[in-house]
Amino acid sequence: MFVWDDLRFVLAISRSGNLRAAAGTLGVNHSTMFRRLTAVERSLGSKLFERLATGYRPTESGQRLIETAERMETEALTLDRELTGRDTRLVGTLRVTASETLAFGVLAGQIAQFRATHPGILIELLVDNRVLDLSRREADVALRATRPVHGDLFGRKLTDIGWCFYASKRYLAGRAPPKRVADLTKHPGKHQVIGWGEAMQPTKAAAWIAQHVPATAIGYRTGSPVNQFMAAKAGLGLALLPCYLGDADPGLVRVMAPLSDLSTELWLVTHRSLRDTARIRAFMGVVGDGIKKALQSPAR
Repeated sequence: MFVWDDLRFVLAISRSGNLRAAAGTLGVNHSTMFRRLTAVERSLGSKLFERLATGYRPTESGQRLIETAERMETEALTLDRELTGRDTRLVGTLRVTASETLAFGVLAGQIAQFRATHPGILIELLVDNRVLDLSRREADVALRATRPVHGDLFGRKLTDIGWCFYASKRYLAGRAPPKRVADLTKHPGKHQVIGWGEAMQPTKAAAWIAQHVPATAIGYRTGSPVNQFMAAKAGLGLALLPCYLGDADPGLVRVMAPLSDLSTELWLVTHRSLRDTARIRAFMGVVGDGIKKALQSPAR
C-alpha cells in the first residue's frame, strides 16, 4: 500500500517524460524525484519506467499504475471542486492565469482595485501564455483569447481585441510609414518587422506574421510579446501588438489600421463547478467589469 503523494510523483514523471521536468512541476529538486521513484519501485518490487536516452517510458506495470492514479486524481479533483464550489466566504487564495501581455498591460491595475475591495482574497497570478487546465485546478480563473469549448467550463466574453502594427517615433523619423500590409511585401527592405521566435508555441499573431510578412523583412525575433513591445519602443522595427498594449504607451505610434482578420475575443473563464464560489464570483464580476470598461474603446 502506498500514499497518494507517491502517485503524484509517478504521474508527474509520466506526463513530463523526465525527472527534471517532473521535479519542476512539483516544486522539488531532481534528487528528490529520483529517490521517490526508486522508493516506490522498491516497495512494489517492479520497475515502473524504462530509462531511455529520450526520456522515461512507462513499463507495463507502470502504465497500469498510471491509469489507476489518473482515475484517483480525477475523483480527488472532482471532490475538491465540489467542496470549493460551496465556499461562500470572501477569503482564501485565488489562482488566476493570464498571458504576458494581459498581465503587463491590463490586469495589474484591475487586481489592485479588486484587492482594495476584497482584502481577504489572496490573488496568485500565473503569467503563462499556455492554456492551463482548469479541470485539474492548475488555475481557478483564466483570461483567454478564445471562447471556451469544453462543456465543463463557464465563461463570459469581455470584449473584442484589435491588433495593429506599432513603431516608435524614432524609428519612423525619416521613414514613410506603410499604409497597408502590401507595402511590407512590395518593399521588404524598407521596413523591419519584429517577428516571433520559431521555437515558441504558435499564436494567431505569429501565424499572421508568417503568412503575410516576408522573411527578408524580419530584422529581430523574440518569443516574448512584452519584449516585442519593448523592442518597438527601442526602434528595432514594427511590432504587431494588441491595441490595449500599444495604445497605452505614448512612445508608440499606430502604423496602419487594426487588422480586420486578426481580431480576437477576450474571455474570463472558470470551471463550471466553481462559478458559484464566492471569491470566484466576486473576481469575475469586479475584474471582468473593470477590464471590459478599460477596453471598451471601439478601436481596441
